[in-house]
Amino acid sequence: MKKLLAIALSLAMLLSCGVFATADDALSEDIVILYTNDVHTYIDNPISYDVIAGVKAELLKEYENVLLVDAGDHVQGTAYGSMDKGETIIKLMNAAGYDLATLGNHEFDYGMVGAMDIIDWAEYPYVSANFYHEEDGVRGENVLDAYALFECGDVTVAILGITTPESFTKSTPAYFQDENGNYIYGISGGEDGAALYADVQDAVDAAVSDGADAVVALGHLGDDPASQPWTSEETIANVSGLDAFIDGHSHSTVEYAEVADKDGNAVVLTQTGEYFGRIGMMVIDAETGAVSTDFIESEEILETVIGEDGKVVVDEDGEEVTEVVGYKLVSELYTGAEWVSVDAVAEIKDAWISEIDEALGQVIGSTELTFDNYDAEGKRLVRSQSTNTGDFAADALYYLFDNMGLDVDVAIMNGGGVRNKAITGDISYKTCKDIHTFGNVACLQTITGQQLLDALEWGARGVGTGEEIGGFLHVSGVNYKVDPEWPTSVQMDDKGVWVGAPTGGYKVYDVTVYNKETGAWDALDLEASYNLAGYNYTLRDLGDGFNMFSGAVNVLDYVMEDYMVLANYVQAFDSGLVAADNSPLAAKYAGFAVDYGTVNGTGRIVIEAPAA
Repeated sequence: MKKLLAIALSLAMLLSCGVFATADDALSEDIVILYTNDVHTYIDNPISYDVIAGVKAELLKEYENVLLVDAGDHVQGTAYGSMDKGETIIKLMNAAGYDLATLGNHEFDYGMVGAMDIIDWAEYPYVSANFYHEEDGVRGENVLDAYALFECGDVTVAILGITTPESFTKSTPAYFQDENGNYIYGISGGEDGAALYADVQDAVDAAVSDGADAVVALGHLGDDPASQPWTSEETIANVSGLDAFIDGHSHSTVEYAEVADKDGNAVVLTQTGEYFGRIGMMVIDAETGAVSTDFIESEEILETVIGEDGKVVVDEDGEEVTEVVGYKLVSELYTGAEWVSVDAVAEIKDAWISEIDEALGQVIGSTELTFDNYDAEGKRLVRSQSTNTGDFAADALYYLFDNMGLDVDVAIMNGGGVRNKAITGDISYKTCKDIHTFGNVACLQTITGQQLLDALEWGARGVGTGEEIGGFLHVSGVNYKVDPEWPTSVQMDDKGVWVGAPTGGYKVYDVTVYNKETGAWDALDLEASYNLAGYNYTLRDLGDGFNMFSGAVNVLDYVMEDYMVLANYVQAFDSGLVAADNSPLAAKYAGFAVDYGTVNGTGRIVIEAPAA
């Protein structure tokens, strides 16, 4: 199989030589499936929807059948998605010629109405074998078709969708419920995965019965151990009849792997990583059915710019100028219904990026620090330990309500809601939006010390296991320790929602809360009441499975959107200059420790076993 890189880099030569495929040229009957996953609206990367449109157009000159599919999480992640709840992203996918997609957990982030809008806006179908209507605990019909059939010459290919059961907690369970808290939508999973496997098997059997010669799963399951028993590998191992599995959710880079199915047959597993870092290309041999895969990487689609004088163009620093190849070198894209200009894809993208950058580009502060959530080796920290961005986000919540004159004792920020990589220099509204991409809204509730302890324990359940937990809690106004050696025994239901305190003791210990009157850190009183600041996702909507706040008293609800909470805090710093220890909270409250100087944060969360 040809490298996509070779295809992209050959475009200039093809155009300059006037070599084009004609109706008389023999095209390959092999079936090509281009695929993406976990794009998360990073449309300003070197690879974007205009580039993939160009790649598809070129492949259609070599192959009779080229499909373009996405394995979920494409409408949320940056301001380019959240500012219009994914509508422009869907316009881009329509223009790029997508043929099919499945729902990731983040397609539900704008609520169930938002998810249905996304499906309605799309000019391509969404499929999911395990997303269904529910009433009184009884499963109804599937919300979407389980699969779609594509007639590719003499070969019929079925592509079936699978949505992660983690959507309940990695989105918001409330979105799947009616106003009375009853589930009206379900996503099959089961504590042992059996319900998920059964739905996938039923879909495979139905597709084969409908005439499918090849069956490809388009799943948003991932290979993260934290997602067990709902991973792609476990699903393959418990199902018969799949030929390949295009995966998403775990942001893993898997060019080609083979996993044995229930009958011992090899199934090809692949996943492109994240953020449009690469495009996947699967080829199904029309004669043998053999499956092969390949990647095009973002750094491989740049070519040196040659000026009119025939010389390499250099910038003011003497560096060679490069540009994206692909979409700039083709003029049209066949979508199956009409010819659409590939330039139109770039026009939609560029106009939207300009609009959002202008709207959110106002500089409101600056910092010489580096706010991050990753260590020097690129390992993500924010879901398993303190980070300076996590501290900053929690402090912003605490400051919001404190500055309003309300009695706030503690603030919490879930690590899964802190999305940025390294940030330094000027801080704009867009910078804040890069940290908080979801559009959640700040709330203040009165809870008990026991509820706070249970929340900290729930968030810390993965500490010491190597498991990342999106509900890991960064804090303000509270310090706590976690024993990494103590096994977790928190109780949860089959949807991953908290249902009870640990049965074998707490990993979390030495919890102290800041006392504004004395400036001391007092031991948490399990019977006392505390005012807790957080976002509706965690406090109200069962996000990340936080169900221990049931019965909490609302003090003030839906106050300010998350990125504006950050902006409000930035602007409270003297001249908007955010330094390591100059927080307005530290200036107001003696002993309120603040240190944003390193990625590891202030040290509010200590991970160590208790002294013997």
